[in-house]
Amino acid sequence: MKSITPNQIKQNNRHLIYHYIYNKKSVSQQELSYDLHLSRPTVTTNLAALEEEGLITKSGQIDTEFVGRKASAYSIVPDFRVGIGVEIVNKEVKMIAVNLYGEKIDRLVYEISYRNEDAYYKTVAEKILDFKTGLNLKEEQILGIGFAMQGLITPDKQTVLYGRILSCTGLSINALGRYLPYPCSFIHDADSAAVSELWTSQGLQNVFYLSLSRHLGAAIISDGKILSGKHGHTATIEHLQLDPHGSLCYCGKTGCMETLCSVSSLLSETENLDDFFDQLKEKEPSILGRWTAYLTNLAKAINILHLIYDADFILGGHLAPYFSENDIAFLHAQIQQMTPFPEEPDFIRISKMPKHNIAIGAALPYIQEFLS
Repeated sequence: MKSITPNQIKQNNRHLIYHYIYNKKSVSQQELSYDLHLSRPTVTTNLAALEEEGLITKSGQIDTEFVGRKASAYSIVPDFRVGIGVEIVNKEVKMIAVNLYGEKIDRLVYEISYRNEDAYYKTVAEKILDFKTGLNLKEEQILGIGFAMQGLITPDKQTVLYGRILSCTGLSINALGRYLPYPCSFIHDADSAAVSELWTSQGLQNVFYLSLSRHLGAAIISDGKILSGKHGHTATIEHLQLDPHGSLCYCGKTGCMETLCSVSSLLSETENLDDFFDQLKEKEPSILGRWTAYLTNLAKAINILHLIYDADFILGGHLAPYFSENDIAFLHAQIQQMTPFPEEPDFIRISKMPKHNIAIGAALPYIQEFLS
């Protein structure tokens, strides 16, 4: 059995102190010493070192249970390191910078039509560099850039395994990385949204996450981790066939869940979600009919998936903010009629992080790696 070296003890103390401050947001030296069972000199030495490196800062004073004058409060420096997430879709490039708490620093959207060409990737990289410069960030502050793609990604995050929506199958991260001086990686957009959900809802263990955006996506969370599967296509439920005589899916098959449960299946090319739901509030008959049909199809899909994976379902993506309590009750009622088992209306929830979740989720793995 190997003995623990003094250096390992030192590193462990540093880790404990930094994470305690990170989680508590504002703490005193006394609290650190008392709660972590560390000597005052050990805490003092570590605080001085962390402050000198710029990882933490004094942030006013704090009331404590200890007698005497108010103690200095310590907080982490949230933008000591920054992650950048980029969501690439057909006609837009959305980028966001987040701090060590996963909070938005700034966000920009560029109208750039996707082309699988070097000129496109160079332009996107230039926009990212302009974005970073506008934030006055130093090079060493950038942990990395995650690119959320509408496609399946290889386990090493370096290649698009299947990208029919953008016709980018086989795309290497090097196409973008060659123009950027930071670590870069791909992530499936549905996985990216699920990463955001895990970040926001600490303690999630077993969940089926549905990303209801322009295109349908999903992620299975098991024991707090996103499953990828042997071949990288776990949870590609968008290509399960619900109606053999239905509309043509981009995969080449007909009647896939994609053609019935995506936002594209709900809206026409000229419509947007805000206008659709404004009309729904006015009880416009044709809109009411379309929404009821959509919810019925979504209930069918959830019922099938719930029979496979008996866990809570989280509805996320662009559609998430528009769901009402009545909509969720309707879904449960429909499922109760379809399922062979007595089903409690308690397993469908709305995402806690529906806004910018895909781009943020692309940046978070770099934040998580730093914090580890």
